[in-house]
Amino acid sequence: MGKVAVGVLGATGAVGQRFVQLLADHPWFEVVELAASDRSAGKPYKEACTWRLGTPMPESVAARVVKTCDERFASRILFSGLDSSVAGEVETALSSRGHAVVSNSRNHRMDPDVPLLIPEVNPDHLDALAVQRKRTGGGYIVTNPNCSVVGLAMALAPLQRSFGLSEVAVATLQALSGAGYPGVASMDIADNVIPYIGGGEEEKIETEPLRILGTFAGGAFAHAPFRISASVHRVAVTDGHTMAIFVRLKTKATAAQAVEAIASFRGEPQERKLPTAPRRPIHVLPEDNRPQPRLDRDLEGGMAVSVGRVRTDQLFDLKLEALVHNTIRGAAGAAILNAELLKARDLLP
Repeated sequence: MGKVAVGVLGATGAVGQRFVQLLADHPWFEVVELAASDRSAGKPYKEACTWRLGTPMPESVAARVVKTCDERFASRILFSGLDSSVAGEVETALSSRGHAVVSNSRNHRMDPDVPLLIPEVNPDHLDALAVQRKRTGGGYIVTNPNCSVVGLAMALAPLQRSFGLSEVAVATLQALSGAGYPGVASMDIADNVIPYIGGGEEEKIETEPLRILGTFAGGAFAHAPFRISASVHRVAVTDGHTMAIFVRLKTKATAAQAVEAIASFRGEPQERKLPTAPRRPIHVLPEDNRPQPRLDRDLEGGMAVSVGRVRTDQLFDLKLEALVHNTIRGAAGAAILNAELLKARDLLP
């Protein structure tokens, strides 16, 4: 069978470029449409896009003419890397035209019938699509979480399943690429740590995992019944968000029991052997000084979360470090894995 035609919205931006890069040799999907702002429309992609990734722009898209987001699309799947300032209305309009909009943008993450999906953690939340498609007439939106939340929720899921959670605190050390390009001014970040990230970053980290680790039943989402406190920081790292996580459990566990629960964690993407799925979604690293962004962010093509320093805590029950590649597993790669699960479940429009 031929590949599924897909489009990329916001194709010239940081997340859009990562979509194009990761989809270049995908066994199931083929990029046939690219869309961006009016100033890029009508130009070949190689002229409209200032390519900033470490691999060359794929030849298959270099000459493809960029469209605007309000044009008609032939693709069944549209990957959205749009800025939140425009994503909401665009994604709503395209889903109402029958497309599957697989979005990295934050606008629809908390909508009452839109899945906020991590395929290893909450694939059952795709049941919400039946509700959403009645509203739209056939198309739908599926979102992936905030770039830090992917790593946080992945690390918490096995602990929640095995022991239950009552309270979580997390301090994030977030990479520069999370701010897009040109991002943070060099004179602000050099020799510095910035203890603030705009866009409601702390609020997203405190609420999105509760949606992901909660339930969908009776046509509605219910949040997981525990609390999260977050404090965020921007640091001078190119890629890779690090998190110091503190958890209070409902059932006490040793560090060794926690490590076993985390290391053995698997999900539907691994069972189905989806193309982008990491063989092990979470790698538990035994060294005292790991994970580190430079050493561990690219594990399994950037799709695996790294966890280390799992230990008991005098105030909470456990504390641990987690690392996620923010533009791959935390953004474009997460959305692509979501689309693979949609196809595997025969849910494409």
